[in-house]
Amino acid sequence: MTSFEESGLSPELMKAITEKGFKVPTPIQAKTIPQILNSDGDLIALAQTGTGKTAAFGLPIIQKIDSNSKKTQAIILLPTRELCIQVAKDLEDFSKYSDKLYVVPVYGGSSIDTQIRALKRGAQIVVGTPGRTLDLIKRKKLILTDVTNVVLDEADEMLSMGFKDDLDDILGAVKTRKQTLLFSATMPKEISKIARKYMNDPEEITVGAKNTGAENVDHVFYMVNARDRYLVLKRIADINPHIYGIVFCRTRRETKEVADKLMEDGYNADALHGDLSQAQRDSVMNRFREKNLQLLVATDIAARGLDVNDLTHIINYNLPDELEAYIHRSGRTGRAGKKGISITIIHSREQRKIKLLEDKVKKKFNRLPVPDGKEICEKQLFNLIDKIENTKVDDEQIEPYMDVIYKKLSWLTREDLIKHFVSAEFNRFLEYYKNAKDLNILVKSRDDRDDRGGRGGRGGRDKRGRDDNRGRGDKSFRRDKKKSRTPDENFSRFFLNIGKKDGIQPVNIIGLINDNLRDSSAEIGKIDILDSFSFFEVDKNYEDKILKSMKGADYEGRKVNVELSEPSAKRKKSFTKDKGKRTNFRKRN
Repeated sequence: MTSFEESGLSPELMKAITEKGFKVPTPIQAKTIPQILNSDGDLIALAQTGTGKTAAFGLPIIQKIDSNSKKTQAIILLPTRELCIQVAKDLEDFSKYSDKLYVVPVYGGSSIDTQIRALKRGAQIVVGTPGRTLDLIKRKKLILTDVTNVVLDEADEMLSMGFKDDLDDILGAVKTRKQTLLFSATMPKEISKIARKYMNDPEEITVGAKNTGAENVDHVFYMVNARDRYLVLKRIADINPHIYGIVFCRTRRETKEVADKLMEDGYNADALHGDLSQAQRDSVMNRFREKNLQLLVATDIAARGLDVNDLTHIINYNLPDELEAYIHRSGRTGRAGKKGISITIIHSREQRKIKLLEDKVKKKFNRLPVPDGKEICEKQLFNLIDKIENTKVDDEQIEPYMDVIYKKLSWLTREDLIKHFVSAEFNRFLEYYKNAKDLNILVKSRDDRDDRGGRGGRGGRDKRGRDDNRGRGDKSFRRDKKKSRTPDENFSRFFLNIGKKDGIQPVNIIGLINDNLRDSSAEIGKIDILDSFSFFEVDKNYEDKILKSMKGADYEGRKVNVELSEPSAKRKKSFTKDKGKRTNFRKRN
C-alpha cells in the first residue's frame, strides 16, 4: 500500500483524514491498515512513538465498528491519562463523518460518574488506562459481551509502569474478542509472555529494527564531572537558542532542583513530576505544548505518555537504569521526518553504558566537547542579529516617535549605534562567559594522549573563571586526572536490607539515596538487587553522609538498614585497633 486510496478505507474516513492533512501513509500505517481491515488475526506491531500508530490501528477499527449498535465493540488501552485523551480525540477526528459512532475515554484523575454516564449513552470504542478500565469492568459499568477488538498501545510502557496484573485481568475478562492488536516500541520478555498467553499465532510487523532507536535522531554525549552537570545543561541551552526539548532526571527531587535553578537563572523552563496535582500537570503540559516553555524537566514516570511534536532535543541529565527507557526518551524527538538530537551528560565511570546503548540503539554515539564561552557568545550574537533583521516593523505605530529618536541618537555614528544596540542586548552573555572554564573531563587514552572531547588537548590548564562563580584551578583538575586512573576506588559499597521480594528496583534505590541524602550531585555507581537485600555504590566522599542520612529512613513503610559492605581504609584501621567491638559492615559477596 503506497497511498490511502489503495487501503480500502471508506469514503467517510478518507474525507476525515484528508482534512487532517494525511497524504502518504507512514510505514507502520502502510503495513497494518490492510492487515487489520482484511483479517481478524492477532497482530504485534513494533514501531517507535510518533510513527503514526494511532491511525494505523484506529482507522481500520473505526471501519469495522457496527455503528447501528451502541454496545462497546473495541477497547484501546494506553499507559497514561494524556495519551488516553489524545488518542480518543484523534479517533473522534477520524470518525467525524461516520454517523452514530461514539468514542469515550476513561482514565483516573477524573470523575468516574461522568464516565459511567457516557458509557450508558453508548460507546462503541472505549479508550482507557488499565486501572480505570478494570475498575469499570469490576463495577459492571463497562460491558464486555460485544467486545471483538482489544488494542494494547505503548504496551512496553504499560508493563514498565506496573500494569501487568491489570492487563492480565482485562484480557482474561474479554472472552468475546476476535482480534488482539499489540503496539510497542520495544519487545521485552514480559510482552512476549502476554503474546504467548493471550494472542493466537500473531503476525509480527516491525518498522525499523526491533528494539532500536528512531532513525532521525542523532545521539551525542558530553563527559564531565558530575558536579558540573548543571553548568553543562545551561551551556547546551545557550548554544541552542531555539531549543525545545525535555530534560530527563532520575528523581522527583532532582527534577525540582534542576527546574528551579533554570527558572532562577532566567531560562524558560518548568518541572513535571509526581508531586504535581492533575490541574498543575495539565497547566505545565499546556504551556509546553503551546511552546510557552522551551525546556520541560521531568522524570521518566512523569513523562510517560507525553506526545509532543517538533521537539528539537532530548537531554539526559542522568542516564536511565533500563536501556529500553533511553529508546523511549530519544524517540520523542526526530519525528514526522524531522531531525532530532538526544544529548547525554555523563561522567567517566559511565562510558561503558554508552557502549551498551550503542549496541542497543544500533547507532554511534558521538562524544562532543562542551561548548566554551566564545562559541556560545558567537551563537547568541548571530541569533540576536537574525532576530533584529527579521523583526516586523509597524511604520504607523513607530512613526510618531521617530523624530525624538533621531534627535536623541544623532550624535552616534552608524557603527556606534549598532555597537550600542547589540551591547544592550548582549552584554550579559559576554560578562557571564568571560574567562569561562573548560568543563570537559580529562581522560587518559591508551596512547597516553589527553582526550578532552575532541579539542585536541586544548585547555589543559583550567582558568579560574567566572562561570557560575564556581571556577576550579589546576590542582583540582589534576585530582580528577588521578581519579580517572582508578575509578573503582572512588566508590563505597553499601548493603541495603531490601531486595527483589520487596519490589524494589534500581530507580527506587536511587530515589531513596537522593531523597534522604538531600544532595542529587552524589555519583551513584553499580546497583545489585538480590532476593532479600541489595548493594549499591556511592561516591566515597559521601560515605559518612549516606550512613547518617539513612538512619531512620523507610521504604514503603519498612525500616531501612544501610551498612558499609566493604569498609574504607580509614574504617579498617579503626576496626583493627578495637577488635573487640561489633563491626558495622559486611563482607562483599
